[in-house]
Amino acid sequence: MTSSSSFHLFKFKLITVILLLLALTLTLFLSSLPHWESTLPLYLSRHKLLLFSLLWCASVSLVAYACTRPLPLLLLDYSCYKPDSDSRCSYELCEYFGRLSGRHSAESEAFMRAIYSKSGLGDETYAPPFLSRSDNVEAKYECAIQEAEEGMFTSVQHLLAKTDVDPSCITVLIAACSMFTPSPSFTSMLVQRFNFPPSVKTFNLSGMGCSAATTSFDLASRLLRRRVGNALIVVTESTSLNWYHGDNRHMLVTNCIFRLGTAAALVTSDPARRPQAKMELVQTLRTHHGADDASYNAAIQMEDEDGNVGVALTKDLVRVAGAGLKSHITRLAPRVLPVSEMARYACEVARAWAAAGDRKKAAQVPDFTRAFEHMCIHAGGKAVIDAVGRLMKFSEEVVEPARMCLHRFGNTSSSLVLYELAYFEAKGRIRRGDRVWMLAFGTGFKACSVVWRALRDSNLDPDNPWNDCFHRVRDCTSWFYAYNRIEEEQRREILRFHSTTSAGPAITVSWVGRFEVLRSREPGDPLLSLGIPRSPWTIHGVGFRGRHSRSPLRLLCCQTGESISLA
Repeated sequence: MTSSSSFHLFKFKLITVILLLLALTLTLFLSSLPHWESTLPLYLSRHKLLLFSLLWCASVSLVAYACTRPLPLLLLDYSCYKPDSDSRCSYELCEYFGRLSGRHSAESEAFMRAIYSKSGLGDETYAPPFLSRSDNVEAKYECAIQEAEEGMFTSVQHLLAKTDVDPSCITVLIAACSMFTPSPSFTSMLVQRFNFPPSVKTFNLSGMGCSAATTSFDLASRLLRRRVGNALIVVTESTSLNWYHGDNRHMLVTNCIFRLGTAAALVTSDPARRPQAKMELVQTLRTHHGADDASYNAAIQMEDEDGNVGVALTKDLVRVAGAGLKSHITRLAPRVLPVSEMARYACEVARAWAAAGDRKKAAQVPDFTRAFEHMCIHAGGKAVIDAVGRLMKFSEEVVEPARMCLHRFGNTSSSLVLYELAYFEAKGRIRRGDRVWMLAFGTGFKACSVVWRALRDSNLDPDNPWNDCFHRVRDCTSWFYAYNRIEEEQRREILRFHSTTSAGPAITVSWVGRFEVLRSREPGDPLLSLGIPRSPWTIHGVGFRGRHSRSPLRLLCCQTGESISLA
């Protein structure tokens, strides 16, 4: 909306308010007269100008409300890109590629091996195409273009086919990629490929980090709230030209956790499309903490001592994420939490402060599960998921989608929240009226929240990226926990995975690289979960919690024969 039209709208509102105040004053004056119920109709019938003024004010008020009321923003559908199986990236492939390049020292290889073993990533994530090429160990410009085009074109094509929307109906096009900004831009590539109309408004977002998708939804909301239109949002990340070939440990982490991923979403402000829409946007919130030096430098692209460019993830990243999340939810809580939860939280904080100034207890956070049924929290890494869950007091059921998304697809950067949403739909958990919270962090440091309300029950789409693997992750009622007592420092780690059998041993252990992989003994049953780093201990029993009976779990050392029974 231009400044002139905004000024005219402001004058229109001002005149309407003045007329309403005059009419209200006159009405109050007449109501103070004796027998006003009988005299007021007679008085208005004799003063036609006053009656006309009241009717005019009422009509103008209704028109002004209809003109200034924001249009709803509806999520028609979305599509997540799933690469071919040839692009799958296991640890063995990463280690082989690193040794083939000859750019990493033995200490760096050992460091990446340790990071990967604790990252929570599985062996079915996807890497850029150049990793599978043996003719050249360094990505070229054409590799980055190929990676971007395959992801964007495939996801947009699937999305337009699902929604049955003609490209000529797209009025706003938003493309987001943090680390790669070619010329012509990504939006120009999409316009040229799908023949979008010349009137389409294009926006390219760069440097936003993992918050690009949620930021794009906020941008689309601001563009479409006042006019009917359709916005196509495409979020991707280029890992080809950003694969790090040096020995800086802060930059080597990105090679271990960032993987290939692209998603496209179509939103509209046309109320007539509500029956076809999946969700309606309820709330958006963006906070920027870049004024703090630690927040600004927590994740930053830079050169190492040898001139190799990479993204450095410092040790302050988890702490910065926690501090940014606290500031973010302080602003978000009054907007989304029910009054009862706000009152309960205020009483608990006051009681904690009164009890000898228990600051630690007073610093607790409200129960956000009272505001949302489903949460797509930032799956940037195992440490980030643990930090968010610990700070927000989330149970394992809440953080399960983030862990499963990290395990299956890795950190896909900006598109990760849509992969998590696809997980919810694959499991059939979303029901009409449910509220979904998308929370993502970005470089800078930024935190962005998007709140949706489901308009219909979820269903499994043909292009859902979890179609071939969602059955591997079972419901949370059949968890069991095993303790890893085999580390050198004898620290205990909780390992969670799922089972579908009702009784008796059903899990065997095999090795894939340096990972302990849990598999079912039943023929044809797929991979269940990744386990702990490789060790001489193996699992020889099954323990059930929930609706199943619990049987003992036993760890057996294949080297010494020692056995440990876990209660």
